Amino acid sequence: MAFKTIMVQLDVDNIAAPLISMAWDFAQRHEADLIGFCAAEPHFVMPTGADDRAATKAMWSQLEEIEGRLNCLSEEFLSAVNGSNRASWRGEIGNPTWQLALNARAADLIVTGSPMIDLVVDHHRTLDTASLILAAGRPILVASETPAPVKAESILIAWTDTREARRAVVDAMPFLITARDVVIATVDNGGPAPRENVADVELFLTRHGVKARSEVLDSRRSEPAEILLQIGQEIAADLIVLGGYGHSRVRETTFGGVTRSVLQSGSFHRLISN
Repeated sequence: MAFKTIMVQLDVDNIAAPLISMAWDFAQRHEADLIGFCAAEPHFVMPTGADDRAATKAMWSQLEEIEGRLNCLSEEFLSAVNGSNRASWRGEIGNPTWQLALNARAADLIVTGSPMIDLVVDHHRTLDTASLILAAGRPILVASETPAPVKAESILIAWTDTREARRAVVDAMPFLITARDVVIATVDNGGPAPRENVADVELFLTRHGVKARSEVLDSRRSEPAEILLQIGQEIAADLIVLGGYGHSRVRETTFGGVTRSVLQSGSFHRLISN
């Protein structure tokens, strides 16, 4: 599978230029079309004692502000791609996460900025990356905090023997076949046959022409996510591939988890599938 259409999501309130530049560079190198996307929706809690006219006026004011911002982003995006006929724009009034999940039908890959995991954000105007992973039905490329070009020369596959991880490996194939070094890392937490599992994945990738090797890591060293991120640093990974929320988002939120920890690690580009 090749990436033929890429969609880059822009938050209505954030600086867009670095992410547009990264996505356009990526699309050109893959000879893919690029769709710029942004959505936001008005949200108003009526103050005590305010009448309906005041509430309506406030909502219209928010709506006009969002439409103005979408128009500015459209102009910025189309200027950045030099009016190329391989690029197009979609601006929507609506919840940014759910509108993006719906529009994901038009793309092979969704590119987003690095999420603000521990900050309280307004999801009427800001993407909820975790919800998008569960809803989009497409792989999500979450850019590093400083959106550098996606070289994908050294790739870490954070392997668990789950449906989500198997999906992520296949979704990442356009990256994997051109990488110079691919490490399949799994954490031995006492489950069944981790070495046989990663050996199967290594053989699968080798048959597709991927230069892959595998490592089984001892979970007694530290938390699984911490171990995997340390391996990522050691091999100078410029992309981490993983399946997202294999144990349900609720469980990961309550007990911590690899998906959340990797999303928090903004020094890497991350390709996540569910």
